[in-house]
This record gives sequence, structure tokens and C-alpha cells, in this order.
Amino acid sequence: MIHPVAVIGAGPYGLSTAAHLRARGIPVRVFGEPMVSWRSHMPAGMILKSFPSASNIDAPQRGHDLVDYCDAAGIERLVTDEDLVPAETFVAYGDWFQRKLVPDLERVHVVSVDRRGREGFELKLDSGEQFTARAVVVATGLSGLEHLPRELAAAVPDGPTPTGPLSHSAQHHDLSRFAGKELIVIGAGQSALETAALAAEAGASVQVVARGRGKVRFGAPPWDQSRLRPQTPFGRAWSLYALTYYPHQYRQLPPATRHFLIRRVLGPLGAWWLRDRFEGKVAVRDVAAVEGAVVSDGAPVLTVRTHGGRRQELSADHVIAATGYRVDLAAMPFLGDGLRTRIAASRGTPRLGAGYVSSVPGLYFTGMLGGSSYGPVMRFVCGTEFASSRVARHLAAAHG
Repeated sequence: MIHPVAVIGAGPYGLSTAAHLRARGIPVRVFGEPMVSWRSHMPAGMILKSFPSASNIDAPQRGHDLVDYCDAAGIERLVTDEDLVPAETFVAYGDWFQRKLVPDLERVHVVSVDRRGREGFELKLDSGEQFTARAVVVATGLSGLEHLPRELAAAVPDGPTPTGPLSHSAQHHDLSRFAGKELIVIGAGQSALETAALAAEAGASVQVVARGRGKVRFGAPPWDQSRLRPQTPFGRAWSLYALTYYPHQYRQLPPATRHFLIRRVLGPLGAWWLRDRFEGKVAVRDVAAVEGAVVSDGAPVLTVRTHGGRRQELSADHVIAATGYRVDLAAMPFLGDGLRTRIAASRGTPRLGAGYVSSVPGLYFTGMLGGSSYGPVMRFVCGTEFASSRVARHLAAAHG
């Protein structure tokens, strides 16, 4: 019996990988809700930071780029670097891609994955079904990887919640609930700045707290970028060019260097088009650190240390931590304990070989989960162009 390949996740990386496997004639079962992170965990009104050319979900055949969706939907083409991509349009594009190339997507969740001898992997679904897969591709994206620093987590021992005193930015789709409220957003990246701008536009009084070196900055518009630097999906820069088009070389760097670059490259920076919507509408407090948080009478109170070394307390009706995501195998409960302990990891992230395979033969990780091995471009949709074909090629050679 030929067992199928299981793809866990139906975001851009899961859909792209599945499309490439199907094109090779490999039986595949794909599980998850299509584009769920984009649909439910991004704020309404959000615009993608990436250019249209960097927002294509890679397919094994032509005719499935964002511009092709625009043509099919009869909407204005998004082509130039000055065209903005609304998240709503991107979600609709992902749904269209899924219907065309992964029509048999199964909208159920994988409860557990365990190794099953030489036969492959045993999977259990929340529908009650159990089956064997010859290989598994984990493409769960941001799901479950929301990072809340310890100094903030202490204030919410039961975890952040959108209706409590403190939440994570991934927990909000409708920011209108903060109309007439005082809101603090912690962070200096696109997520923090866009969340703050959208909340202010919804009627909240918003203050952004930028920590450490995280001063609020915005990128240069396309027409102001140096033509002497190569074009990339993220702007013009030699470093971005190397990371975008040579991620296979990134895997050869020493682990400490790779982890450093993951943190620093493509770091906190607002999109060029966000500046006008942010400046003058959102207050900014630049601090050395957020040292702690407590809840007093149901309201959050932050203790911050200024760059001059003084401690101050900041209060609001609610705090949103736009503090990003952190890959951690321990945050993937569907991986059985016996399987998880066999996965070679570095700082909680899987160490991947050629073709995105882990130290467990037949178990692959792609997208953000492959970032520590293949670089920060794996955090973005354009990384599907490099990753998906290589996962499919390696899997076909090893398990075809």
C-alpha cells in the first residue's frame, strides 16, 4: 500500500508545498483551515508590508500569481512596488489558489503525529480518523508561536487574552473594541506600528512603547531607494539580495551567526506607506526596557526603564504586546513526545538538512519553522518560491 504524504497547515507554505507534491503525482492529504492566520489573527484593514511581487504563493505551473487572481476576480491589478496589497485581498487570493490547486483540502486538525516504525508516521485527526503517512510536512506557520516576554507574562499567569488587561497582537482582528480607550502597544515593528495606527483610526488613544534599540523607523518609499543596490522583494539592499536568493548558503553558517541574523535582519521597521497614518496620530515612548507588568484594579501597569536609567510607570485600559513569534518545538503539542525528542534542534528550532528535512527521516518543516536553517526570508510569502519545490523534490527522491 502506498501511503500518502501529510501536509499539516493550509497557509501559503502548506498550500504551495501541496501544489508542488500534487504536480509530481505524489498522493497527498492536506489538513487545516485555509489562510486561517491571515483571516483570523491579523487586524481588519491591515495592508501587507511586502510588495505585490513578494506576495505570490509559489505554484508548479504558471497562472497562479497574485496578479492572476486579480484578473480572475476582476479587480485592479496589483503589480508595481507602489501598489498596496490589502490583507483581505491576499486572503481571497489564498482561497482562490487553494480551490484551484488543492481542492481536496481537509478542514480538520491533526491531533497527534508519531513515528510508526519503517512504515512512516501515524496521524490522528480531530475527526477521530487514524491513518499512516509515509512522510509529514509541518507548515503550521505562526500558529501557537506567539511570543510574550517573561516580564509581561508574569502579569497574566493564565495567558494573554483579547478581553483581559493584556493581549498579543495575534489575538485581535477587530480593533474597534478599543474605541474611546487608552491603549499601549509594545513593539517597534510593522505589526506594532500598523496595529497602533489602525486602533487610533478606530478611535483609541494609542501610545507605542518601543524597547531597547527599537526606535520607531519607517522604510524609504520605492522611488527614494538607491538604484545602485539590487532589487529584492523587501527593497534594495545587497544583504537582502543574498538572503532572498541564496538561503541554501545560509544553512552552512555557524548556528550562533544564523540565530543572530534571524533576530537582526529585516528587523523592526514600518512600511513606507504607514508613516503618514502613524505620525501625529500615535504617541511614541522610546524606553531602554520594559521591566515588568502588573494588573491593578483590572488595568495593566507597566514599569519601564528610560534611557537615562529612571523607572517610570505607564498605565492604560489595555496593553497589546506586538512582540513577535518564536519557533519552539515544545509549542507544537501535536508532535508526540517520542517523536519530538528525536528531532535535532537548536534553541528550540528544528535543525534542517537539504530539502528542509529534519533529523527524523520523512519529517519536514517549512515556512517560518525553517527560518533558523534557511534564513529570515522564510518568514515571508516569497520564501515559498525557494522552499516548496525543494521540499517536493527531496521528498520525491527519498520517499517517492
